Amino acid sequence: MLGAAIFLFYSPVVHNGFIDYDDDHYITENAHIKAGLSWTTAEWAFTTYDEANWTPLSWLSLALDYQLFGLKAAGHHAVSVALHAANAVLLFLLLQGVTGFRWRSWMVAAWFALHPVNVESVAWAAERKNVLSMLFFLLALHAYTWYTRKPGLGRYAAVFFLFALGLLSKSQVITFPLLLLLWDYWPLGRISFGGAPAGEGSDGSSRSFSFLSVSSQGRLKGWLLLEKLPLLLLSAASAVITMRAETLGGAVNFEYSPLLKAETAVIAYARYLGKALWPTRLVAPYPHPTALYPVWLVGAVMAGLIGITALVLYARERKYLAVGWFWFLGAMAPMLGLVQVGPQAMADRFAYIPYLGLFLMATWLVAEWVAVQKIKPAWIVVPAVCYWLVLGSLTYRQVGYWRDIPTFWTHTLRFSEGNYVAENNLGSYLFRQGKRDEGAAHFRAALGIRPDNMIANLNLAAYEDSRGNFPAAIERYQMVAQHSQETVKRAGAYGSLGFIYRQIGQAAVAKQCFEASLQLAPERVRPMIGLGLLAQENGDWAEAVRQYSRASAVRSTDVGYFLLAQALRHEGRADEAEAATARIGNLAEARETAADFLATGATGGDRSRK
Repeated sequence: MLGAAIFLFYSPVVHNGFIDYDDDHYITENAHIKAGLSWTTAEWAFTTYDEANWTPLSWLSLALDYQLFGLKAAGHHAVSVALHAANAVLLFLLLQGVTGFRWRSWMVAAWFALHPVNVESVAWAAERKNVLSMLFFLLALHAYTWYTRKPGLGRYAAVFFLFALGLLSKSQVITFPLLLLLWDYWPLGRISFGGAPAGEGSDGSSRSFSFLSVSSQGRLKGWLLLEKLPLLLLSAASAVITMRAETLGGAVNFEYSPLLKAETAVIAYARYLGKALWPTRLVAPYPHPTALYPVWLVGAVMAGLIGITALVLYARERKYLAVGWFWFLGAMAPMLGLVQVGPQAMADRFAYIPYLGLFLMATWLVAEWVAVQKIKPAWIVVPAVCYWLVLGSLTYRQVGYWRDIPTFWTHTLRFSEGNYVAENNLGSYLFRQGKRDEGAAHFRAALGIRPDNMIANLNLAAYEDSRGNFPAAIERYQMVAQHSQETVKRAGAYGSLGFIYRQIGQAAVAKQCFEASLQLAPERVRPMIGLGLLAQENGDWAEAVRQYSRASAVRSTDVGYFLLAQALRHEGRADEAEAATARIGNLAEARETAADFLATGATGGDRSRK
C-alpha cells in the first residue's frame, strides 16, 4: 500500500522533462553519461570531480539510466520514484522490526514517503544521488540491527560495505556512525545514560527489544564507541575527498562572513522545522542572505532550539524524543552551510535524512498520547487518512512544478524573494529561446538583487555581445575575469573577451585573452578554436591544425572537425582532411557554424545558469 501511494502521488513525474538546473551537466550534455555503462565510464566515475562532487555510484546509476532510456526523461524519473518507494518500505520494515510497533512504523514511513519536501530529492533527475545514498543508508541500518543481535566480523563487514556504498553515492550519509549511537540508545537499548536501564522498551515500559545483555555499562559504552571507529574513519576519508572535490570544482563559496554563515545555520534549523510542519512555498534554491539577521531573531531561534533540547532531555523516559531530536540536529549539521557550497541558504533535499528524526518523534508522541487518553482507534484513523491525503495532494502538486524549465523557474520566482539564481536561470532559458530582450530583463533583475553576481554579469555580457554592444560586453567580461573567485567563470570570461577583441581587430589582445583562458582551464575548447582561427587568419595553417586538433581531442564537435579538415587541406594533408570530414555528423550545420566563426568572430559568450 505504501508503494502504491508513492506511485500514485508521484505519477505526474513521468510527464516531466529535464530542467536546466544540473540536469544538463549531469545527464543531457554529459558525454560520459551518454556513453552508457562501460569500463571507461566506470573509470571516469571513480576518478572525476565533475560538478564538484565525488559520487561514482550515482554517476554509474545515471549512465545505466541513459543506456536503458536514452534522453527519455520519464524513465529516469521513474527509477528515482522506485528508489524512493524502496526507501519508504525499507524504513517501515526497519522500524517495525526493531520496535515491534506496526502502525507507528507505517506512519513514520508514510510521512517520509509523501512529505512534499522530499519531492526535490525524487523529481529532480540530477539528484539521483540523494535517493540512492538513502537506499544504502537504510540497508546499512538494517545490517547494523542484524549485527547487534549477534556481533561478528562478517556482519560488521556488511555494515561497513553498505555504508561505503552510501558514501560512494553521496556524502550526505557521513553522519551515519554518530547516528548509530542514537540508534544504540533507542530503540536497540544497548546503552543508557541514566534513568531507565539499557534494554528498556520504546515506550518506557518493561517491553524490551534489546539484543545484548548489559553486565558492565562502562565497558559496553567503551565498546560501542570503539566499534564505530572504522566507520568514523570511513566518514573522515569521505569528508576529505568531498572537500577536495568541492574546492577543485570551485563550489566552495567564500563570499559570506563566518558570522553570517553561523546565523544562517541557526535560522535554517527553524525554517526546516517550519517546513516539516507546514510544507508550503517550497522552491529550489532558497537564496542565501547577504546581510546579518536581527539580533533578536537569532536569539529567539537559539532560545527555542535550546528549549526543545532541554525538554527532550528532561523527558528522558521517552527516549524516542531525544533520539529523534538529536537525529534531526546531527544529520542536518553538515548541510547547514558553515562550509558554504553553492548559493543556497538551505535546500529541501538536505532534509531527506534529518526529517526521519522529526517524523519519528511526532508519531511516537501522538501514539503515546492516544494510548494514555484511551482514545478509540476509529477516532484517529479518519483524521490520519485525511492528513495523508492532504500531504499526498501537496506532493502531487509539487511534482508538477518540476515539469519543465519555465514552469520550474516561474514557480521559484513566485514563491521566493530576492532569488537572483531563479532570475538568472529563467533569463538564460528565454535567451536560448530567442527571447533575448526578455532574458536580459531577468539578468538585470538578478543584478538588481546581487550586483556582484558573476553569473548574471556573464549572461548580461553575452546579451550585449550578441547585440554588438562591445564596450558594455567588455566591461562586464573584464569584471568577471578580474574579480570572480571561480576559475571556470574567469576562464569563460577571458575566452569571450578573446572573441570580441578578435572581431574588433585587436588580434594580439585576443591571443592574450585566449591564452589566459587556457592557463586557467586547460581543457576549454572555445579558446583553442579561437587560437586556431587567429593562426588561420595569419596564414599559419600548421598552428591552426595544432589548435583545432587539440580542441577535437578534448571534445568532439562537428565544427571543430570541419575547421580541422579545412586547415589540413591547406597543409596538403588530404587523407587526414578526409578522415576528419568523415567524423562530422551534420556537415551543413558545421559549415554554417564555421562560416559564422570566421565572419563574426563567434561572439556571444558562454552563458551560465547557476
